[in-house]
Amino acid sequence: MTGYGRSTFSVGKLDFAVEISSVNQRGLAVSVSTIPEWAIAAERLFAPLAKKYVSRGKVIIAIRPDFAARAGSAAESFSWDEEAAGASVLRLKAAAEKLGISFVPDAKFYLRLAEIHRKKSAEIPSLEDADVVATVSAAVISALKKMDEMREREGEFLRCDLLLRIEKIRALVGKIRGLSADTVKNFRAALLSRLKGMDLKIDFDDERFLREIAFFADRCDIAEELTRLDSHLGQFADCLGERESGRKLDFVCQEILRELNTIGSKANNVAVTRCVIEAKNEQERLREQVQNIE
Repeated sequence: MTGYGRSTFSVGKLDFAVEISSVNQRGLAVSVSTIPEWAIAAERLFAPLAKKYVSRGKVIIAIRPDFAARAGSAAESFSWDEEAAGASVLRLKAAAEKLGISFVPDAKFYLRLAEIHRKKSAEIPSLEDADVVATVSAAVISALKKMDEMREREGEFLRCDLLLRIEKIRALVGKIRGLSADTVKNFRAALLSRLKGMDLKIDFDDERFLREIAFFADRCDIAEELTRLDSHLGQFADCLGERESGRKLDFVCQEILRELNTIGSKANNVAVTRCVIEAKNEQERLREQVQNIE
């Protein structure tokens, strides 16, 4: 599910902001982006924190200088030394010309170079300091909680929508049950009508006639499928009250489709077929929404 959370913290004379966002994804992927000095350690330290709150989705943790917190403080500490970066570009260009190498720096190249030549009017705290790690971790957890609150609100909307669609499928299943009750009787009447139309003498006790009726009745019997479908719909509704039920809901959703497909293949009734198609449309909407559930 989607969510967003933000928090701020200060270490030394520097102010930082933590922004965490999550988007839908089948599995779990957590990435951490931050200043170069923290890049290596940050992934190891803070990615596991997200996994305590999220089990499914793509989560991005961004830890950046907060330039708006105290005017000038962070901006001065993280500003680029444009003169030094420009001089490096000229030296690299001259060296490339001597070697006969084409040198056309783009914006990404200049950005990396500018990061290297950044002014440091304040010391960047190290993530090897336990107090710094504790401060940053607290800010990350705060942002994760805010993101989780947003995800829970979205989850409640999804739960209501899914329950509504389950009830629509239940109503269609009830309709299918009623329509299928007369399927064998209608087939028997149609068979008799065809036989009479051929001016054939009909013996209702004829073994072949009875066998054909019995074979058709067995082939189009959907009682078991309807019972299993009722069970799956109940399980689906129950799962909506559980935490981390996304994968389970995905499985139950597939089983619902399996039973609907079987009913559709057995149905010898146009009205039943129409109901199955409508129910499968609702099941597809269920499946799409389930992909957003953790």
